[in-house]
Amino acid sequence: MQRRYFISTLAASLAMLPAAASMAAAYNGIDVTGAAIGPDYQLFYADGKPASLRDFKGKYVMLFFGFTQCPDVCPTALSRAVEIKRLLGADGNKLQVVFATIDPERDTGPLLAEYMRAFDPTFVSVRGNAAQTAKAAADFKIFYRKVPSGGSYTMDHTAITYVFDADGKIRLAFKHDQTAPQCADDLRKLMAPPRPTGFLKGLFQ
Repeated sequence: MQRRYFISTLAASLAMLPAAASMAAAYNGIDVTGAAIGPDYQLFYADGKPASLRDFKGKYVMLFFGFTQCPDVCPTALSRAVEIKRLLGADGNKLQVVFATIDPERDTGPLLAEYMRAFDPTFVSVRGNAAQTAKAAADFKIFYRKVPSGGSYTMDHTAITYVFDADGKIRLAFKHDQTAPQCADDLRKLMAPPRPTGFLKGLFQ
């Protein structure tokens, strides 16, 4: 299926990106620290207000591109996000999930708001017109296309969840086949404060 091609090729490309992060943290996801992805979008919330990743400074953001009529990939990714938040316990309050639609033709603001509430009322959705959607997807290296289906259409798209740290810097890409415990483990590592090592450790004790 074409969707699997999008998923595998992007994951392979991201895996080859040079990461600037410390080798001390071994992640289950793909470390994309310092990659030229994004770093932001110019889209709108379901209520029509301008949206930006900068709105969530201080939070750890999980960004996923999809569409509400997606039969499997998108609901699976959002259900996983619900479980990740639960697994983080109190730290789940530091997490912000953002769902960006690649199907603005059908995904209206009210529909997106209802779709998010079905998973978690704290999850937010963003959308734009066709040109704004295309630019945001290109900036984040997300591939999508319409596929005729009966008298309507569906969408093939990249199934990657990006993770941004509390400073708004892109850090990780979660692959679609990663489990919720694996993702939660990666987020705990991001949220953990850096610890001095070697001779510097003694200076802070």
